[in-house]
Amino acid sequence: MPILTSIVNWFNSQRLHQIDLFRRFPLQVQEETLIKLITKAKTTEFGKQYSFESIDSIERFQQKVPIMDYEAFKPYIDRLRKGQTNVLWPSEIKWFAKSSGTTNNKSKFIPVSFEALEDCHFRGGKDILALYANLYPDTNLFSGKGLTLGGSHQIDNFNNKSYYGDLSAILIENLPWWADFIRTPSQKVALISEWEVKLDKLTHEALKENVTNIAGVPSWNLVMIRHILNYTGKNNLLEVWPNLELFTHGGVSFTPYREQFQKLIPSLNMHYMETYNASEGFFAIQDDPRSDDMLLMLDYGIFYEFIPIEEIGSPNPQALTISDVKLNKNYAVVITTNSGLWRYLIGDTVIFTSTFPHKIKISGRTKHFINAFGEELIIDNAEKALKIACEKTGAQINEYTAAPIFMGDNAKGAHEWLIEFEIEPNDLSFFTATLDNALCANNSDYEAKRYKGITLTEPIVHALKPGTFFSWMRKRGKLGGQNKVPRLSNTREYVDSILKMKN
Repeated sequence: MPILTSIVNWFNSQRLHQIDLFRRFPLQVQEETLIKLITKAKTTEFGKQYSFESIDSIERFQQKVPIMDYEAFKPYIDRLRKGQTNVLWPSEIKWFAKSSGTTNNKSKFIPVSFEALEDCHFRGGKDILALYANLYPDTNLFSGKGLTLGGSHQIDNFNNKSYYGDLSAILIENLPWWADFIRTPSQKVALISEWEVKLDKLTHEALKENVTNIAGVPSWNLVMIRHILNYTGKNNLLEVWPNLELFTHGGVSFTPYREQFQKLIPSLNMHYMETYNASEGFFAIQDDPRSDDMLLMLDYGIFYEFIPIEEIGSPNPQALTISDVKLNKNYAVVITTNSGLWRYLIGDTVIFTSTFPHKIKISGRTKHFINAFGEELIIDNAEKALKIACEKTGAQINEYTAAPIFMGDNAKGAHEWLIEFEIEPNDLSFFTATLDNALCANNSDYEAKRYKGITLTEPIVHALKPGTFFSWMRKRGKLGGQNKVPRLSNTREYVDSILKMKN
């Protein structure tokens, strides 16, 4: 075993003991986390508004504080972005992670406190390495560098007191000075906003290094890998970096990409670890390579609640603690964080595959969506964009559905739309271009993925014969009642089924 790995494992041993502690005592760790958060924030404006001083238990907390979404938090966050302090959280918040918007907002700006950086996001990164080294004691991971592909947006100055950008860019901006000794590219290159320039400079820097691990969103990393192989003329990534052994991925489902990565990195010694890391916090890590679920990390300064999906939208949904969840049920995730988000409904849904320890799989969103490439397209985005396209082309739509076209060996991703028109546009190409532009205007993440067609190309739109959706619903026994055509899907199940009927 390399000496460096032995030293790292020695330092990791205490942390592994702490992880084992919350595996065995999840509710106790979560209760302690909540009381610490309430105690720290009791003098904030939000804490006074909801009488944090009187809260001494989970039950009392749930009675006092309502479940809230981004629209409810936005007035507080707008004030934070203008430099006001002690509103949601006592320490100064100057970083805001920009992510895809909600019904009323093109983009969300999620507060990221110093505590969230240190105790949540950075701890998550360290725990990936700790868990990996524990799984593979003979690893050579620490003999080289990690390649991290940063976000598509640089840090932007909102005013003299606050900054916003992709979460990855915020993390890179706040890394300690010594991080460049263990990662590539340099901070200067990682924060370049122009994608092609970043990719070229990243390639030149990274080719000089012994890269043993890479991390990021699968779709963006596929683009990077193919760029590096085209530049070097190599057949696969192991010819570039023979010691490569780990890809840490998250953001979108890895399933459509797994086969492509295995072709580009043809090694039985290549390992893959999934993480659940969002703008709101770092939530879970895959700790067992034999299963595709993830360990919920319970001591990152986040208190979790879970609402049965069937209760979403009800006036008083039942919010369960970690001790009350059941296996194989779909839950909407509610979080209370060390950035001042209190009982925040993040929009993700999960299924528990294990308790003691608590392990989850991401099951989707609380609404229909497409998020195959990190674009987080929701129905509201689609409806607004279709309305604009119809207004500009004179078209009218009866029914529609859409799904992703996944990346192939030499093909980029795209969205495929099946539309049954009441009045067809005179020029379907113009309708498609208008739809694409409207989606960019309503969803900043879609706009980023469409940038110069690097990850997503223009949508493909099919005009279906009248009655196609009716025939399809009838074939599925879904006529009448509450049955509806699924508008957006993250899989091709519905689209492929309809296309078979069309052909």
